Amino acid sequence: MTLSAIIVLVINTAINIQYCYLIYKNKIQPALAMWLFFVVAVAISLATYLADGNFKPMDNILNTSDLVLVSVVMAFVLFRGEKSSRFTRFDLGCLAAVILVVVFWAFTHNHFITNIAVQTIMVIAYFPVVRRMLIERKNTESFTVWLAMSAVAGISLFSSKGTLASVYAIRAVACTGLLLLLMLRIEYLNRKEVALHTSNDSSV
Repeated sequence: MTLSAIIVLVINTAINIQYCYLIYKNKIQPALAMWLFFVVAVAISLATYLADGNFKPMDNILNTSDLVLVSVVMAFVLFRGEKSSRFTRFDLGCLAAVILVVVFWAFTHNHFITNIAVQTIMVIAYFPVVRRMLIERKNTESFTVWLAMSAVAGISLFSSKGTLASVYAIRAVACTGLLLLLMLRIEYLNRKEVALHTSNDSSV
């Protein structure tokens, strides 16, 4: 196992522990539906990657460790977290899209196209978070967690083997990076607004 792969495993394990701890302490209440979707999508991503070539799970270390991460988080949400959250139309739409992709895969055995389709759906899955942050103009995410996720995705590129492993990592880098930029922008605008109000109050 390469050094970069070991680093990916260590960071993803740390993210997993922290996330589960936050759930346990009721500091966050992630939706079960979202994590169920991620388990299915990440599993299909890894399965199609392995089927597309003579690869091993460790050749796509990010996808493999992500599958462990999302599975553990989903189990933790199921037993310790908020289970009453309903499936939104968006959740159902994502799950339906994944099912269609699986059906496509079953009939065509086109591993590459199926994998790319799943990556596209996983990009779309970020939309509700982005939309909520844009509407509320409030950063509801952890910089530490998302920085770690972005870093681990970038590091995994050094040990990724095959086009699909690289696509998975690049997709993760792009999504987490854009979300971090949005978080930074919201923080900047909020601090600017606070500073403006403070300045106006002091001048009165």
